[in-house]
Amino acid sequence: MSNKKQSTDVSAVWEEIYGEGKALNRYPFDQVVSFIYRNFSRSKPRAATKILEIGCGAGNNLWFAAREGFSVAGIDVSPSAIEFARKRFAEEGLQGDLRVGNFGVLPFESDTYDFVIDRGALTCSDFASARKTIAEVQRVLASGGTFFFNPYSDRHSSFASGKVRPDGVSVDITAGTMVNIGPICFYGKRDVLAMFGEGWKVVSLRHIEIMEELQPEYLSHAEWIAIAHKV
Repeated sequence: MSNKKQSTDVSAVWEEIYGEGKALNRYPFDQVVSFIYRNFSRSKPRAATKILEIGCGAGNNLWFAAREGFSVAGIDVSPSAIEFARKRFAEEGLQGDLRVGNFGVLPFESDTYDFVIDRGALTCSDFASARKTIAEVQRVLASGGTFFFNPYSDRHSSFASGKVRPDGVSVDITAGTMVNIGPICFYGKRDVLAMFGEGWKVVSLRHIEIMEELQPEYLSHAEWIAIAHKV
């Protein structure tokens, strides 16, 4: 493992990963596809439905949404990931506002987006930083807009193998599926719900756990999916 991947600098960790051509996913995650199709308004033109993804990486989720006719925007800390996403969009004639930036101060207008998606991005930051970003999510969402929040769970095998810092972030992870991807914050149910204060209504909270049972030891991949409306 390189020194960068041991670093607490999440930007450096993910720029190294994407820069090496890793984690450049081409296809959308099934949970994101289901979320969009369950929640978008059939009475509203798709082009008028605006979707923002925080930590969009190589743009695989937004690629799907753009192909389906939705208006999309995304932000990631990695220039290499955004470069890859922009190139892919251009090659396929797709439109998307894809930016490199900091999640704590989103460079997007207030009251704009119908959906904001976080698929395993905010879980790479500490609780305080995630809470700050979710306040920004609330700002950029239109009234009645919906947030998809997908952090990893403290029932994940990688949580037990790491060292937890005072800010809640686990480092030096040695087992499970989260090895070699830098610092991760694992959430309990209370931690997830604590992210949503005034102005939010949590309408769904699911815990997903997948057990690997053919390894010498049982391994659990566990995550949360919280769906919240801006009220």
